[in-house]
Amino acid sequence: MCDEGETADRADAVRTESQKMESRAGETALDGSARSIIVLIVVGMLVGVLSGMFGIGGGTVIVPALVWLGLSQRNAAATSTLAIVPTSISGVVSYATGGHVDWLAAVLLFCGMFVGGQIGSWLLSRLPELVLRWIFVAFLVFVVINQVSFVPSRDHQIVMSVTTGICLALLGVIIGTLAGLLGIGGGALAVPSLSMLFGASDLIARGTSLLAMFPNSITTSAANLKRKLAHVKTALIIGVTAAVTAPLGTWIAGEVSPRVGAIMFACYLCVLLVRSVFVAVKATRAARVARG
Repeated sequence: MCDEGETADRADAVRTESQKMESRAGETALDGSARSIIVLIVVGMLVGVLSGMFGIGGGTVIVPALVWLGLSQRNAAATSTLAIVPTSISGVVSYATGGHVDWLAAVLLFCGMFVGGQIGSWLLSRLPELVLRWIFVAFLVFVVINQVSFVPSRDHQIVMSVTTGICLALLGVIIGTLAGLLGIGGGALAVPSLSMLFGASDLIARGTSLLAMFPNSITTSAANLKRKLAHVKTALIIGVTAAVTAPLGTWIAGEVSPRVGAIMFACYLCVLLVRSVFVAVKATRAARVARG
């Protein structure tokens, strides 16, 4: 029993040291150069527009961009979650102004996301880097299929009942776990789920998703910061920039039809999926070579 305890302690120590090395490598990559700052600002502008248009936090853009800049998948996911905080605030205000937020549904969704976010953050510090990459790919495949196969209405609302409330909370647990694990706000999963499973219109689904993401991103980020996984300066640059451009995305969402919006989102995710598969396959081959 004592040997098992010592082995577990050594494993935890190795894991912690590995995470510190990843963090230091990320700090070196994001050295505050003009190139890095410009890229982060451009990413923030794009994230804001996409967040407003689709009701997402923007993690599907932020994570690959930060990995490209030199962060590990783990640190990129944690930093992305922190950047989503100001982004979601701006998006919620824009949708709420138009009356496109179901406040009760958002609260129930968040209750589940709070629990799931802690689970996801815990898994984030323990799962191998390669596993995270393939989970991200699987997540993108699921969302693309949803966007192509289902077109939401623009005038439907969520009909609340006890069963509906329980299901919303359970959905929140699933979304929160994925959000904490992948560094996404969860909107890419919440929006199609609210429309397909609960009958919400596309605009209500987006506004409700953003509202639920806001407190969940805070609690998950707190857990990530405690584990020293997130880069605060990077997250602030992206998040504040995104908050400025999110209202533009909200305006675009109201101008296009639900079908056009779904197609636009699916096209964007397909491009991202191709790149993510390429990176994951490359990492898998490198791991096999390393094992000999």
